[in-house]
Amino acid sequence: MKQALRRILALAVKELLAVLKDRKSRIILVVPPLLQLFVFGYAASFDLNDIPVAIYNEDRGAASRELVARIVGSPHFHLHSHLDQDGQVAALIDTREVLIVLHLGERFSSALYSGDTAPVQVIIDGRNSNTALLVQGYLRDIVTEFNLQWSRRNGRPPPLAMLQVRPWFNSNLVSRWFIVPGIVGLLALVVTTIVTALSVAREREAGTFDQLLVTPMRPVEILIGKSFPGLLIGLLQGSFILLMAVYWFEVPFRGSLGGLYIGMILFILSAVGIGLMISSLAVTQQQGMLGAFLFLVPAVILSGFATPIANMPEAVQWLTCINPLRYFLVILRGVFLEGSSSAILLPYYWPMGVIALVTLSLAGWMFRHRMN
Repeated sequence: MKQALRRILALAVKELLAVLKDRKSRIILVVPPLLQLFVFGYAASFDLNDIPVAIYNEDRGAASRELVARIVGSPHFHLHSHLDQDGQVAALIDTREVLIVLHLGERFSSALYSGDTAPVQVIIDGRNSNTALLVQGYLRDIVTEFNLQWSRRNGRPPPLAMLQVRPWFNSNLVSRWFIVPGIVGLLALVVTTIVTALSVAREREAGTFDQLLVTPMRPVEILIGKSFPGLLIGLLQGSFILLMAVYWFEVPFRGSLGGLYIGMILFILSAVGIGLMISSLAVTQQQGMLGAFLFLVPAVILSGFATPIANMPEAVQWLTCINPLRYFLVILRGVFLEGSSSAILLPYYWPMGVIALVTLSLAGWMFRHRMN
């Protein structure tokens, strides 16, 4: 037993040194994750600011001027131009100079004073449906607040039905709080998969794989030794990004740190198993890299990182069940924003444990098969 542990430890140290001594490997471990962290953290956002808007106001009354001032004064919008006729609308939308055109009819103010409905026409560039829906929501909030204050000042009855929205977990609806925790899982998956996917292929390219086969080490010992560097690097990478999320991006951390690390270990073991399966099949490092990206792209798309899994077709939703990133993202966002404990997260631990067990077992079988 002691001899086996010594052999495994020696191979693990050798694998770790092989990764750290190689300049290209060091660059892959450090530079791309940092760049992706800052790109996703700052550039990837569901919030919209500085939206160009054109105003076509035929009324010029006090009520219409107040509503226009509220919209233009919002941090989400900036005034592009005032229009004088209908014919100017299409050109601005077609050339993407503005995202929305607000049209207030000539009876807008008089209709409000007389207690009638005062319609406001909003023309939105719908080529990007998600952006259009966000803009529509911003405008709805502004108009709702305008209606309430107008009713109070002028003694009019308020709207019969009114939404009172109270967001939980993310009270300011900051999209960065949703995106940045997911980056912890995304980058840990990328780094761990690539490191392990190249491990056996590196041996074959260097010509040391045959030497490894004639050592006293059994295939399972070789497999464990090659798993350790990926596990260690993944944990260090995940921990670093976790600290950046809390102290640099100021995302609140409300849950159990131990519960998060249980999930992180299971998740990285799953990624290690997948990476070793790819590595067992790859003959060259180029094949290993291509195989890793062949897995990573659909894994990210089917994880719920950017789009809800519930919006996917039912067959695709079933396919996401074998994706470990799907479960780890729920754990990350639950711990960061909801204050989830390890007991609450238990339904997400065991699927990753099953995936890790299956992938590591398959990697061991494939490794023994390629050795024979």
